[in-house]
Amino acid sequence: MQNKENRKQNRVWLALFIMAAILLSLWAWFRISININPPVIADRSADTAEVSVISKDFTRCGQSWLRKDTSGLWLMYLKGSPYERGLANGKLAKALIYEQEKAFISQIRKMIPSDFYLRFLKYFIYWFNRDLDKYIPLEYKQEIYGISYSASDDFAYIGTNYQRMLNYHSAHDIGHALEQLSLVGCTSFGAWGNSSADGNLILGRNFDFYMGDEFARNKIICFEQPDTGHAFMMVTWGSMIGAVSGMNEEGLTVTINAARSKIPLSARTPISLLAREILQYASTIYEAYAIAEKRHTFVSESLLIGSAKDRHAVVIEKSPFITAILEPKGNTILCANHFQSAEFARDPVNKENIRDNASMYRYQRLQEDIIRQSPLNVEKAAWILRDRAGLNGRDIGMGNEKAMNQLIAHHSIIFRPAERLVWVSTGPWQLGAYKCFDLKKIFHNFAGSDQSVEIEVKEVEIPPDIFLKSAGYRAFIEFRAMKRILHDCIKNDRVLSNECSFISAFTHTNPEFYESWFLAAEYYNARKKPAEARSCYYRALRCEVPRWQEKQKIIRRIAECNTELKIN
Repeated sequence: MQNKENRKQNRVWLALFIMAAILLSLWAWFRISININPPVIADRSADTAEVSVISKDFTRCGQSWLRKDTSGLWLMYLKGSPYERGLANGKLAKALIYEQEKAFISQIRKMIPSDFYLRFLKYFIYWFNRDLDKYIPLEYKQEIYGISYSASDDFAYIGTNYQRMLNYHSAHDIGHALEQLSLVGCTSFGAWGNSSADGNLILGRNFDFYMGDEFARNKIICFEQPDTGHAFMMVTWGSMIGAVSGMNEEGLTVTINAARSKIPLSARTPISLLAREILQYASTIYEAYAIAEKRHTFVSESLLIGSAKDRHAVVIEKSPFITAILEPKGNTILCANHFQSAEFARDPVNKENIRDNASMYRYQRLQEDIIRQSPLNVEKAAWILRDRAGLNGRDIGMGNEKAMNQLIAHHSIIFRPAERLVWVSTGPWQLGAYKCFDLKKIFHNFAGSDQSVEIEVKEVEIPPDIFLKSAGYRAFIEFRAMKRILHDCIKNDRVLSNECSFISAFTHTNPEFYESWFLAAEYYNARKKPAEARSCYYRALRCEVPRWQEKQKIIRRIAECNTELKIN
């Protein structure tokens, strides 16, 4: 009997041992699968390059330099091999890389406060991106690897320095694949011929990728002169080598606009790295299309391509399965966050996006602005990019996703490709002055200079928006501060002191914005005051609600309030 019990016990222990062995094997396989090894670097001579201080806010490393201008923009010049440029980038911008990573992770923690879900997200992203390096050109992996030497070990709990820097390049793609996060809602346009004041091509864009104010604080205007391909400029941030807005020395411009995607199964080439490749290696629209067609991406995106050689612009619309080109019908081209070409006309995801989200409304407002401001010059382009109104000039509230200017822009940019001139906005958002840079001068006159020479073209700088001095701007700043308080009360079940006066003051700071009334209603709902909540929900419905899902949520909340009032 004892032997029988022992055999039974042994079988249980054997089963447990086998299960443990299987689990450990699966975990080991998982860790091996998600591990991405850095590229091999044959020439390590750049490792010894040191940073030298030329003057306040001006440093050099080898052939590269970094300086801060009076407006707060960081100007970076990089030259050399991919690894050499990456090393110099990391050493020069080490503090900026740290601040950028800290801001990014802090914003993720605000969006996902649960430690459990953050750990799950970490491993999900590493599994999702397990083959990411197979879809990235070797030179870009070498450049990222060079940067990773300067990444902080403070964030090692997320992953190795190299793997983190690599994965961050897919953040834009993942952000708009999970569209409920509402991280992106960009707009861009181009005009030429009789739609442009002098007949030459002019382009403008707002980059509304929002990861918090801290993330947008330290913008870098990078002027890069690689050892292969074309020299180019792009607006970027610490550790980012991908392009979201840029122009090369041949007068070819690239800007990217997110489109709605199905949830992808695994990573491919990040859109920003595709845009970077186009900037570096294309000089015409045809060459840009050829590069876009050969790369596999995992989300849908529109790339507005302007070309000094072709003297017009097109939109390349790219999904994981189709690459289409939208040729202009006249002398203008417009781009929001939906596809326009015949190839995507019947696509159910695109049709649903047009029906349910803010893109088409913003596109129609852009049409109004282009017609009203035509023929375009740089000042008129800036006016369009700063436009806060809805269709027919309607007040739809400050910060509305349906507006051109949503008051969240990471940056705003204007190009004059024929002259190789680019204007980049300064903060806050696109309301500050637009600084002008001449690529011809930068790549030929100032690139190797050790002096703090002025590389901006001050005589054509666009002044700050007069809105900055208005009561409306002060009200919006107050709205944002009060919104944070209200969010905190709703999240943590806190009661406002003098809640009636606070809610009244809050809704009056931005009375035509649906979110003012929706948040007030959510607060009253949390406080079990259905009558007050219902009144605010109804007021929110009278505003221009950006998304169908948000509108349906308000309608459901009203029904819940009605049910509760009947019961009581």
